[in-house]
Amino acid sequence: MPHIVIENLFNLRINSSSVHRKVIEIIHENNIDWMHACGKKGRCTTCKIIMVSGEEYLSPPTKAELDFLKQGRLKTGERLACQAELSQGEIVVRVGKFNKFPHIEYSE
Repeated sequence: MPHIVIENLFNLRINSSSVHRKVIEIIHENNIDWMHACGKKGRCTTCKIIMVSGEEYLSPPTKAELDFLKQGRLKTGERLACQAELSQGEIVVRVGKFNKFPHIEYSE
């Protein structure tokens, strides 16, 4: 069973019965706001997740993610929630400083 822990949302834990789903889909299905300016199409970096652990449970980086890495718009250890697919296990992530919503209280 896949699990997502959002560290700087007070270690919010999301348990999902869905496997092989995009990280952002699992987050949104659990009624958690997560930025996605391009409509989850991999054309921007607003849905960026900062990986703390569990990257081995995600699908390999997509072409869009690799392009953003080359451009410096993503750093090593960052993925796009709209592109990364979670199959099993637990990932621990953080919301990036510039990807936070003003109406949500974050922990540090």
